[in-house]
Amino acid sequence: MQFKISKELLVQIEQLIHQKNDHELEILLNDLHHADIAEIFDELETDKAIYIFKILDSEITAEILTELEDDVREKILRGLSAKEIAEELDELDTDDAADIIAELSQSKKEEVISELEDVEHAKDIVDLLRYDEDTAGGLMGKELVKVNENWNVLTCVKEMRIQAENVTRVHSIYVVDDENRLKGRLSLKDLLTTSTKTPISDVYIKKVDSVRVNASNVEVARIMQKYDLEAIPVVDEMGRLVGRITIDDIVDVIKEEADKDYQLAAGISQDVEADDSILELTKARLPWLVLALFGGFISVTLLESFQGAMQFHKELFFFTPLIAAMAGNVGVQSSAIIVQGLANHTISGTIFNRLLKEISLSLFNGLILAALLFVGSHFLLGVETKIGFIVTIALVSVIIIASLIGTSIPLILDKFGIDPALATGPFITTSNDICGILIYFSIAKLILGF
Repeated sequence: MQFKISKELLVQIEQLIHQKNDHELEILLNDLHHADIAEIFDELETDKAIYIFKILDSEITAEILTELEDDVREKILRGLSAKEIAEELDELDTDDAADIIAELSQSKKEEVISELEDVEHAKDIVDLLRYDEDTAGGLMGKELVKVNENWNVLTCVKEMRIQAENVTRVHSIYVVDDENRLKGRLSLKDLLTTSTKTPISDVYIKKVDSVRVNASNVEVARIMQKYDLEAIPVVDEMGRLVGRITIDDIVDVIKEEADKDYQLAAGISQDVEADDSILELTKARLPWLVLALFGGFISVTLLESFQGAMQFHKELFFFTPLIAAMAGNVGVQSSAIIVQGLANHTISGTIFNRLLKEISLSLFNGLILAALLFVGSHFLLGVETKIGFIVTIALVSVIIIASLIGTSIPLILDKFGIDPALATGPFITTSNDICGILIYFSIAKLILGF
């Protein structure tokens, strides 16, 4: 059952804080999951959140830190000393600890690292800070279980017991050689059913999926999603095992990419949230709104150039929004399918074949819609046959052109390394609106001869 913050619970928590009843407050919050407490922190004033943070056990508060929204976590970290932050990080896996330290200022970062009690833990965190956050190195943690290919089963079990103490969840057992190069993985079932004297080299599985330390986080997500992996080992340029990435980190990557693509598709060029400042939201939205305004000016100019046609055939004007809307809708549909295919790596065949298929599809859809429009405009609106003929020809033409634009632009953007999600936003709708109006009145001019 999903936890929901009630107004009564928040009032109760604030009353306990005001009364400084730490014991009751701790009992109340200890029954909640750390992710639920993080949601409560989002609703509280910063000083009250920090007050709660300091009375709870570090094992709980460390996990809370990882669940907090970035801006809330930043405020709480500012209210903690370097030693207090270090106590939290000592409880976390290296990848989560490195992510939190990376958010600190350089001076605070150095102070916190110097306060870490576990020297090996501190070394691992510093090592992870070297990698870009958008790479496998930036995602991976150092906690894993590995065995040497030259050991026997008994030795492996002994070593695994020692290593597993520092690993929250054992997804896989990795096999390495004397140089720490990744050789394969070990099945727990094989380990349990094999004689203790059997060499590991006789039982381990030599095929193992892995990623290079400099691979992009999107590529890692694609591999783990494709092969249904709960964890994947990370190797350096020499094939040495340096860490592992678990599914919880990849879920975050997938969510971030989905949020980013959704915002791009909506014409928001920067990563923003609803609670960001008006200035940040304006900077993210304004560029595409300016583009849409510029496209609108072009549409107005085109309509003005055809005002003679509308003077003698006023009914042409009434179909203008319909043509522009259909152009935009068809373009968005076509681009959305292509963008989804590019993201999932399911686009196959040549660009020519893809465009040919799109022409066939749009022609089929266009003819059906044109027939409906012709019948409806003639019998319901009383539009004369010639005008109805113009509108239906224009509609089919616009649908074909819009689908070609919607298909080709994402492919071109992807070719040049630009996020194709841009092609599902105002860019595609604005360009198709302009093309739709131009095609519509050009056909009208050709047939009517004005």
